[in-house]
Amino acid sequence: MSAPVFVVPSGRLVPGGLVVVDGAEGRHAATVTRIAPGETVVLTDGSGRRGEGVVVSAGRDLVEVEVAEVVVEPAPQPRFVVVQALPKGDRGELAVETMTEIGVDVVVPWAASRCVTRWRDARGDKALAKWRTSARTAAKQSRRSRFPEVTRLVTTAEVTALLAAAALGGVLHESATQPLAAVDLPVEGDVVVVVGPEGGLADDELAAFRGAGAAAYRFGDTVLRTSTAGTAALAVLSTKVRWR
Repeated sequence: MSAPVFVVPSGRLVPGGLVVVDGAEGRHAATVTRIAPGETVVLTDGSGRRGEGVVVSAGRDLVEVEVAEVVVEPAPQPRFVVVQALPKGDRGELAVETMTEIGVDVVVPWAASRCVTRWRDARGDKALAKWRTSARTAAKQSRRSRFPEVTRLVTTAEVTALLAAAALGGVLHESATQPLAAVDLPVEGDVVVVVGPEGGLADDELAAFRGAGAAAYRFGDTVLRTSTAGTAALAVLSTKVRWR
C-alpha cells in the first residue's frame, strides 16, 4: 500500500529534520489514519516540495516524522488551466476532484450566462471553499506534490483575457470540427481550455473567445456533461506532454 500523504508548511519540510505534523493534518494522521511509529509517510507543502520519512512518535493530534531527503518537483510546462462553468449541485466538486487526479494546474470557476447555479455572497464563498477542499483532498489522494490552484469566480471578460494571454486557448464545443486529440501543444506557457455550462455557450461568449484567439474543439460524436468534459480534455492533453 502506498504511504499516506500529509501537508505541512513549507518552512518545516527540511532534509534531515524532525517534522511535526499538527493541526487538522496531525489530527487526521493520528486519529483517522491511525499512523503509528515506524510507519512511512510522505510530506508535502503542496507547492512542489516533497519528502518521505518515518514516524518517530504519534500523539493524540500530532505526529513527528524524521525526513531524510526533500526533493523539489519542477513547475509543470506547459500548465493546464481549465475554465469551468458552474455546474448544478455538487457536480462542481466532482469536476475539480477528477481534474485534479488527471493533472490540472489551475481551475477557474466561471459565471457563464447560461449557468443555472449562481455564486452570490456567502453562498459563493462556501461553494468556492468546497472546490478548494476538493482539490486539496484529491491532490493528496493522487499523491501530488503540487496542488492545483482554484481561483476566485471570474467573468466572461476575464476568461477572454485569459485566452488572449494563453500560449494555446481552446473551447470545447459540440459544433467544432477540429478534434482535440490532434492539437499541437506548446512547450511552455498556459494551455487554457474552456468548459461551458449545461445550457451551452452563448453566441456572444463564443464570439468573444474566438476573437481572443481560442479555437473550438470536440471529442467525437457524443456530448459530455460540463462536470466531465474538463477531465476528459485533460486526459487527452496530458498524454501529449506528461508522458513524452
